[in-house]
Amino acid sequence: MSKQGRLFSTKVVPGKPGSGNLIDEEIRYNNEPVKCLGLEFENDDNRLAHYTELLRQKLKDPEFCKIEGFPVGEDEDIIKLSDPPYYTVCPNPWISDFIDEWENQKPEKPTDYIYHREPFASDVKEGKNDPIYNAHSYHTKVPHKAIMHHILHYTEPGDIVFDGFCGTGMTGVAAQMCGDKDVVESLGYKVKRNGTILQEEIDGSGKKIWKPISKLGARKAVLNDLSPAATFIAYNYNTPVNTKVFVEEYKKLISELKKATCWMWETLHSDGKTKGKINYIVWSDVYNCPECLKPFTYYNEAFKKNAEKVKFTPEFNCPHCNCLISKKPSKLSLAQKPNRTFENYYDPISLEVKHKQKQIPVLLNYSVGTKRFEKLVDSKEIQKLERLNSEEIPKDFVPIASIIEGDKSADPISFGVRQIHQFFSNRILHSLSKLTELSGNNPQLFFLIGSALPKLTIMNRYMPQHGSRALVGPMANTLYVPPVNVENNIIDQIEFQFKKIVKALTTLEGSTISTSAAQNLKIPEASIDYIFLDPPFGANIMYSELNYIREAWLRVFTNNKPEAIENKTQKKDIEEYRKLMTECFVAAFKFLKPGRWMTVEFSNTKASVWNSIQYALSDAGFIVASVAALDKTRGGLHAMIGPTAVKQDLVISAYKPNGGFVNRFTHKANTEEGVWDFIRAHLKYLPVTKKQGVDFVTITERDPRILYDQVIAYFVRNGYNIPIDSQEFQLGLSQRFSERDGMYFLPEQVVEYDRKKMIDGGKPPLLSLFISDEATAIEWLRCLLRDKPQSFQDINPLFMKEIIGSWKKNEVGMELHTLLEQNFLFYNGIGPVPEQIHSYLSSNWKNMRNLPKIDLTLVAKAKGRWYVPDPNKAGDLEKLREKALLKEFEEYKQIKKTLKIFRLEAIRTGFKKAWQERNYKVIIKIAEKIPKNVLEEDPKLFLWYDQALTRIGDE
Repeated sequence: MSKQGRLFSTKVVPGKPGSGNLIDEEIRYNNEPVKCLGLEFENDDNRLAHYTELLRQKLKDPEFCKIEGFPVGEDEDIIKLSDPPYYTVCPNPWISDFIDEWENQKPEKPTDYIYHREPFASDVKEGKNDPIYNAHSYHTKVPHKAIMHHILHYTEPGDIVFDGFCGTGMTGVAAQMCGDKDVVESLGYKVKRNGTILQEEIDGSGKKIWKPISKLGARKAVLNDLSPAATFIAYNYNTPVNTKVFVEEYKKLISELKKATCWMWETLHSDGKTKGKINYIVWSDVYNCPECLKPFTYYNEAFKKNAEKVKFTPEFNCPHCNCLISKKPSKLSLAQKPNRTFENYYDPISLEVKHKQKQIPVLLNYSVGTKRFEKLVDSKEIQKLERLNSEEIPKDFVPIASIIEGDKSADPISFGVRQIHQFFSNRILHSLSKLTELSGNNPQLFFLIGSALPKLTIMNRYMPQHGSRALVGPMANTLYVPPVNVENNIIDQIEFQFKKIVKALTTLEGSTISTSAAQNLKIPEASIDYIFLDPPFGANIMYSELNYIREAWLRVFTNNKPEAIENKTQKKDIEEYRKLMTECFVAAFKFLKPGRWMTVEFSNTKASVWNSIQYALSDAGFIVASVAALDKTRGGLHAMIGPTAVKQDLVISAYKPNGGFVNRFTHKANTEEGVWDFIRAHLKYLPVTKKQGVDFVTITERDPRILYDQVIAYFVRNGYNIPIDSQEFQLGLSQRFSERDGMYFLPEQVVEYDRKKMIDGGKPPLLSLFISDEATAIEWLRCLLRDKPQSFQDINPLFMKEIIGSWKKNEVGMELHTLLEQNFLFYNGIGPVPEQIHSYLSSNWKNMRNLPKIDLTLVAKAKGRWYVPDPNKAGDLEKLREKALLKEFEEYKQIKKTLKIFRLEAIRTGFKKAWQERNYKVIIKIAEKIPKNVLEEDPKLFLWYDQALTRIGDE
């Protein structure tokens, strides 16, 4: 069976994408003239032959093969998997050609066209039940319909989208599905006849209206991943397929497979005559008792049948001496761990005697007609196993590759698995070798086989407590060989996967796919309209190790040298991870057009990893405009408060500053006007409103302290001193911009905010904030007192409740009195009632309305309350606080030993002053005194420290 490439020409009229319906019967298979990158070919086979020869010549170039991230594999294996120029299992040399062609195909924009988008902030409720999503598993996968919301928001038809960590290629599917009216409307939008996409909103009178938000039309996609397994899956998801032809090819495949292997999956029913079909075989480890040293079968002791139900018992007694045994005894348990029992066996693939954990088949689940039965493994089944073990397995169709030693390989190695084929039983290997032979080089058939692989290894867990069929599958994101595993019928698995895949086949085209390190792609500068990334996050998933089994069957492997992960085996710590991610984001920044957006999906609960991502983004030049938490339980976005409160998946919206601002900044960077120019430009990119369900929430990015942090980060990373201090900044902010609910807006934005808030009933926005240190405690108090000035007696019980068990262990505990005195104002009853207290009292008590600020009744009610100072009066308070913080910082400078408990705000303030004075050595000296994890988990401290190291190195 020869490789077919793209299974129909570009001239066909497709059926509905993702529906699984057959393509029009009249379409001729692979026999129409095609056009590719400006060249015309008699048919698609000629196109494939032409570009394959060009790729073959390219692979002979030593410099091309030195590109970082170039996969590990033989040239012919790379060529066999590739479908150039659309897809290459190596760096794709034709990406720039596609981008040039797509750019030229775009409709002309009006001369007065200006691109502008706020960060996407709507609820996303797209789940994982779509046929496309379910056709092929992968370690992490964002549903394509969820990505569509972002692409429709940020782009227009024909725009070019980039995903440098594409995984299974869902960004490519999403980009092309933006041209499918039915799919777009399934997201909750309406589509007009002229292609305008409408979204439901509430107008000024409270009525529901449909507002234009985008245009119907496919977008183009540049996809890349370091893993050949990932890009091969992405290619099959993003390649136009003639479903009719695929079904015919599959029928031939499954028919031949059944003829060749059916006997392996048959067994006799209890009557001794009727043949049954084996659904799965249960295998069990054999152990030795730690006390009497006698062997026992784990399945027999840990899985007990009770009233026709099988119950798993983690602790049990040795059948010989009654010793209490558990594979994972708890700290309070008296149970002991059993000893592994190993055996030698002849390996028909490597032709060697191997040593591994002893396993025996114990149970067969089989069907006669539509009824299922179970029986213990009998002598006839043992004879069949002996035959399977003795028969030669064709080595041309089975990978012979050693597993890579890594952070996840300890368990299989301890089991005795050191080569990829040892993850499969001999029965499965016989069947897989036949499948591979029959599929030839047909990418869609091999895609089908690959989708079934996870359910065919010895890592499949037997867990009958989760369902009658016990088909739970392998443990996610690890290489773990369970003590009782399931050997699935391969024919059943292929048939099951076929039903899923045939529903997911599409007629989509408009993507080009590459296999290399994201930071080394040859993409023209400022050529990408939008970027969507779901990159690796710290030590979450060891992609190269987990993909190794799949890639062994593809015979092309991940080059993990530039893999951006934390991995002890690869000697990659958080600093190396941050460096690699920075390189990736620097490349993305270069590819993206000025003024355009990048969305980053983030999933990690470690603050150090979250801060590494923030730092890498900023260091690359991006400015984060919005961070929202993706609540998977309710499927929506809500405000994310605090730089280290990473409890859920996040959606990070970042932009590349436009060229006009960058040019102006170089001339104004050392002036106060440069600060205000930055703020004006930045406020344009921030959302005007955010909602959590039906409620408005505070936009923390518009808070004056967060805005000042952005100023500091941008100026410092561009090598400039900050020409304005915090109190001057807050005063200037209040004089130049409009304030609402503690947030600052441009004049045109505040009108929209007031209108939407009025529609919502004028309620103040919600704010979810958890106290963990001095900075978050101050912010919590600010939010509490801004809306309701209160006495110490009112505040204290609320404050104590919030701080119980939440204060960081290295942070000096702060008294409420100190926090109030250094950051807020107290009305002692002398003089007129402050405006903030007067406004609160007159709004909430009828008898206080219209009273002058010196009225004795009003004064008595206001006395003893703490309140938030307005910017005009906050300067002196800020200076006093800064003086106290710098005094503490001076004390830290004199301490020679490691600082275990300290005031973070004092160190932040000291670092800032040292930076302004160019005293980089002080920053480095103090940074080396505090715990490394504290430094890594605090983005402000790390910013000063990292930049100080850079400046010292440049001197």
